[in-house]
Amino acid sequence: MTKKIAWITGASTGIGAEVARQLAREGYTVAVSARSADKLQVMAGDNYGAGRIIAYPLDVTDQSAVQQTVEKIIRDCGSIDLAMLCAGTYTPDDAEHLDVAAIESQFRLNVMGTVHALGSLLPVMRHKPAAHIAVVASVAGYRGLPRAIGYGGTKAALINMVEAMKLDCDVLGIKLQLICPGFVQTPLTDKNTFPMPFLISVEEAGRTIVRGLKSNRFEIVFPTPMAIFMKVLRWLPYRLFFPLVRKITGIM
Repeated sequence: MTKKIAWITGASTGIGAEVARQLAREGYTVAVSARSADKLQVMAGDNYGAGRIIAYPLDVTDQSAVQQTVEKIIRDCGSIDLAMLCAGTYTPDDAEHLDVAAIESQFRLNVMGTVHALGSLLPVMRHKPAAHIAVVASVAGYRGLPRAIGYGGTKAALINMVEAMKLDCDVLGIKLQLICPGFVQTPLTDKNTFPMPFLISVEEAGRTIVRGLKSNRFEIVFPTPMAIFMKVLRWLPYRLFFPLVRKITGIM
């Protein structure tokens, strides 16, 4: 990878934090953003050899703060070559106890937080040599699944949005990628009370993402068994889809 300046949102824990560490070990200067300033500072204090991590605390739901942060990173570092937009949250839910506020909060962070970042990045990255943006969605966005009314809806929105942007970004000279993880051992999946098939460690997820960022693939989806399973579900007609999901989840 020839790029040297990366910005990662949602970087205080989980996938964002792990990718930030791995990129720093590869020699990147990585600007990390999240609301947890203390966790970012701990990451910034570690030794990464030729690379380094710089903390830029940020609430991505604040559009003006996102714009100011992007401008500050550019002033401090000179450019943003790679942006990985990873900020997001997950609240398990169901139709019987529908929490409107929780769903609204997830859309505000997962979707609009990403839109705020894109709105600040696209003007400064267009026609910039080797400009690169990666948006983290989820295989949960492929089909509607139980306990993910809000979360799955946000990830489906991100998948559709990035697909819609792809050809425009090609014209602008921006490499655009979509990252769709399956189950990864993080604080978010720790909320789940059901078996998670093909669960992988955050370290393995980070390695897979970094490899994918070096490729020219549009979609980085993993782990492979989960990817195949979800893509099959994506194409099933409803008369087969709902009975299968009912059997798998045990929801009667």
